[in-house]
Amino acid sequence: MSGELAGRRIAIITSNTGVEHDELVVPRDRLRERGARVVHAAMKAEPVHTYRHDLEPAETIEPDIGLDGVGTGDFDLLVIPGGTVNADKLRMDARARELVRAFTAEGKPIAAICHGPWLLVEADVLPGKTLTSYESVRTDITNAGGTWVDEAVVRSDEKGWPLITSRKPDDLPDFVDGITAALTDRSS
Repeated sequence: MSGELAGRRIAIITSNTGVEHDELVVPRDRLRERGARVVHAAMKAEPVHTYRHDLEPAETIEPDIGLDGVGTGDFDLLVIPGGTVNADKLRMDARARELVRAFTAEGKPIAAICHGPWLLVEADVLPGKTLTSYESVRTDITNAGGTWVDEAVVRSDEKGWPLITSRKPDDLPDFVDGITAALTDRSS
């Protein structure tokens, strides 16, 4: 599988705390193994505190850049990991919301897992999209005009931009494969 994403550029965006560890690290590492250039951008270019299951402190990770360093022209796909606190902080950040809107306006794929779709709700980009998430986000998604389904990975190409979503850390292998498929489909 190595090299199938060579030349592809991916941004993973997070807040600086409350990030679900595996939802940041697994996509970052697996997509790099597949040849993508993956950049982790945090709201501030400062250490990111990750957790497992929202409550168990995990690794502190240095981001590559701050969120201000992410532009749609520099990346092919945007990844939004979960973690309740992370997702809540991101959805309240005007830069993060504008970045989501810019990716969708340009027809570029976005991938979100667990609570990550909260940012999509707040950016008002879900009407007409089908997606999944952590079950507690279901009502927010449907109230925002999206259709929620309970599947390991969902790809929605409606509205002119691809959306790849998954429910939880157990779905990470499918999530990474869904991201890979979305990027390889775009290069053909």
